[in-house]
Amino acid sequence: MKKYFVLLIALTLGFSVVAQKKEIKTAAKELDKGNYEKAGVALDAAEALLGSMDEKYKSQYYLYRSMYYLNNGEPDFSTIKKSIEALKLATAPAQEQGVKNQTQNIKVILVNKASSLLQTDEYVASSDYFESAYKLAPNDTVYLFYAASTAVNAKLYDRSLVMYEELRSLGYTGIEQNFLATNKETQVEEQFGSEMLRNLSLKAKTHINPKDEKTKSKFPEIIKNIALIYVQNGDNEKALQAMAVARAEAPEDLNLLLTEANVYYSMGNSEKFKELLEVAIQKDPENPELQYNLGVISTDTNDFESAKKYYLRAIELKSDYINAYINLAALILGQEESILEEMNKLGSSAADDRKYDELKEKRNQLYLDAIPYLESAFNIDPNNYQASKTLANIFSAVGDTDKYKEFKAISDALEPK
Repeated sequence: MKKYFVLLIALTLGFSVVAQKKEIKTAAKELDKGNYEKAGVALDAAEALLGSMDEKYKSQYYLYRSMYYLNNGEPDFSTIKKSIEALKLATAPAQEQGVKNQTQNIKVILVNKASSLLQTDEYVASSDYFESAYKLAPNDTVYLFYAASTAVNAKLYDRSLVMYEELRSLGYTGIEQNFLATNKETQVEEQFGSEMLRNLSLKAKTHINPKDEKTKSKFPEIIKNIALIYVQNGDNEKALQAMAVARAEAPEDLNLLLTEANVYYSMGNSEKFKELLEVAIQKDPENPELQYNLGVISTDTNDFESAKKYYLRAIELKSDYINAYINLAALILGQEESILEEMNKLGSSAADDRKYDELKEKRNQLYLDAIPYLESAFNIDPNNYQASKTLANIFSAVGDTDKYKEFKAISDALEPK
């Protein structure tokens, strides 16, 4: 009886191994054919045997289960996560290549889905997919950067801060090597996915003038966002600490300098903002944006002469800088208020009448001084309603009836409905 019992156990175990093999093989075969319904039935049958399953077959089961989740219809985020969790349990050495291939497949789906969601401004979901791609393949740090950036777009600042801090601790720069060459037929410079592909095109003589370029570091942007999120959260000290660390690592980095200036501006420290912008101008004197921003901050601090100087310099560096023209006109017209206040305080004496006429002439000169800048802005952008309306008002005030009618008609046509 005892021998019979042992034999019965052996036969049972033998049957179980045969059943395991059968169901696993069936699942593999049906997955290859794309018969996911049949593959699911086989996997469900194999799942019932997991408790007694050999580790090798168990690893195969989890790999095939991961493949089943990924390909059975259009996988949503929940299904993809199931696929990832199943894949983590496929640990046998024999499945190493299969796991690598499946990891790549999942990553492609995650990134494609994240990118398509980004196109439709679904930032929260896009960030989830990018973050999952990074967790699946931690060497692809760029996906953590995308996850953090999309979280910012979704206004999930605390979440993005955690990811940005991780990127900073990893020393992520995002610098990439680009391989370029000029298409002989179109004369357009094109980018290649690798040096080998570029060299093949050079060898085929379809391209000429090979050039290698490195992209700009994303580190300044990361630090900037870390600092600005701290400012958003009211933690100005941490914001400045983040900037101090970054500036110490790259003291000549203009982007970091401008980021620090923006942090001070966000904190309401206009004086420090202006000071840092002036340092930036010494490093990059031909940058019209810096001149323009100094014009803005000088306007905010009622420094008329400096503001005018900076706006004119911005226009000198960039002749179609429409905002500089408009701000310059606004700067000039902004002096009207103090003239009107003075006029309203005057009495009716002969002296007051003379003073009134002087002030009126001064106000009229302001209008005349502003006209060229507004006309330049309008010439750059003939659809600019505000410029045309302001010009109509000014020409009316200075008594130029023809110009008033011209710009009145234009502003009426451009007026937002």
